[in-house]
Amino acid sequence: MTVVTDTLPLYRAEYERFRRSAPGPEWLIGRQQEAFTAFESLGFPQKDDEEWRFTPIAPLVQTPFHLPVTAASLVAQDIQSWLLVQGASAVLVFLNGRFQPQLSAVSEGDGAIISDLRTALQAHPELLRRHLAQYTPLTLHTFVALNTAFFDDAAVIYLPHEAQLEKPIYLLFISAGTEEAIMSTPRVLVVAEEASEASVIECYAGASDKAYFTNSVTEIVAAPGSILDHYRVNLEGASAFHVSYTHAEIHREASFTSHSLTLGGRWVRNEVYAKLQGEKGYCLLNGLYLGTEQQIIDNHTTIDHAAPACESHEFYKGILDGHSHGIFNGKIYVRPQAQKTDAKQTNQGLLLSRNAQINSMPQLKIYADDVKCTHGATVGQLSKEALFYLRTRGIDKEEAEAILIRAFAMDIINRMRLESLKEALDTVLLERLSKGRVVEARK
Repeated sequence: MTVVTDTLPLYRAEYERFRRSAPGPEWLIGRQQEAFTAFESLGFPQKDDEEWRFTPIAPLVQTPFHLPVTAASLVAQDIQSWLLVQGASAVLVFLNGRFQPQLSAVSEGDGAIISDLRTALQAHPELLRRHLAQYTPLTLHTFVALNTAFFDDAAVIYLPHEAQLEKPIYLLFISAGTEEAIMSTPRVLVVAEEASEASVIECYAGASDKAYFTNSVTEIVAAPGSILDHYRVNLEGASAFHVSYTHAEIHREASFTSHSLTLGGRWVRNEVYAKLQGEKGYCLLNGLYLGTEQQIIDNHTTIDHAAPACESHEFYKGILDGHSHGIFNGKIYVRPQAQKTDAKQTNQGLLLSRNAQINSMPQLKIYADDVKCTHGATVGQLSKEALFYLRTRGIDKEEAEAILIRAFAMDIINRMRLESLKEALDTVLLERLSKGRVVEARK
């Protein structure tokens, strides 16, 4: 694979090519121009950047990724293994960032809007102008700026007042094709109005053994009294680079849960920012990642308590084998006005190899005095006592290790409310956790 010392000029050339055919009204084009200016100003993270000091950025930034030149195609049978739940209220499929209507099943029950970008721009222009690309911080985050500059399609979900969707919305983003080093920029917007409720699943997968780059951004607005469960499942190919940023605005008495499952990819960086900006809001961040070989998996989370009497819980776990490297950086901010905050954070890592490593950095920044905040982090190996107990029950060593590893992982899976997704992920875990080891994701 080609390595380039300075890829910024290449992205400039790609942007000039992109803007000649970019769709959208003037306000969106202007926002994208603003984003590319921010990207050029920020540049890529450097080694001395505190937020990236444990994450080797060179493999990503020195690869000259580009937008696809030729169109890829898939048929329905190609995507079945990535549809982890059946009977979704709607399924939207995107290939290399572009909506695929022939593979999708769009339904808008209970007044909800579930659409691709082009359709939404025609039917609901003011809704998009009010919400799309209005929440994520362009001048603070290089990869958010890069995504915003280049996205030309999106999944748009709008839940009107008191809309209740019993079945989940499924968004499938696939990278495929024969080109080397393609880049896609998936975008998701979810607006849940007052007292609405829904579950949204984002699944990312790769149908290519080539190196490719998925750079995704999700914006979520949970209005007062709404309930939104968000699931992100990474089933990327073994050569994939994957960066994701999820931004959630949580208003009064709203509930937002984020479930992050990283089960694929060569180099992965997930960021979640959840802002509790209304009294008595609730937030759960729940994450599991598996690594082996030379994988890099980085999870950065921020829970921003900006209103009083809010509650947040965070549970992240990693299982690492081979020479893989995990990073967890979890921040909890409690602002001066956020009295009566209740915040708990737990991060645990399980190392199955002498060469695997995890850097864990839990952080509490508290500027209020009437709060309950705790955090804890542990990294270690399988319990010798638990292994001994299982061995004395006639269970061989490999099976005993597999039982303990699966139990460690299922603690995260069992916090999910979607039973059908829990069952599907249990099956995936059985494939990836074989004989007490982490098996590499399928190429």
